[in-house]
Amino acid sequence: MDEEIGRIRKNDTSEVVVRRTEFKGSIGIDIREYLTSERYTGWSKNGIRIPQEQWPSFKEILDRV
Repeated sequence: MDEEIGRIRKNDTSEVVVRRTEFKGSIGIDIREYLTSERYTGWSKNGIRIPQEQWPSFKEILDRV
């Protein structure tokens, strides 16, 4: 059920990726860093997962920015 919502280029070797995912039966929004370099290409350990039921509260916070 993973669905990519969008990407934002952070620098030459990394992007912030927002995805709707399912983990252990729970749907949520993942915000993760994806790295592309000669040494490593893939997901970093940096990121956050917002459960679906908390998405409205998280969106309210973002709307204040």
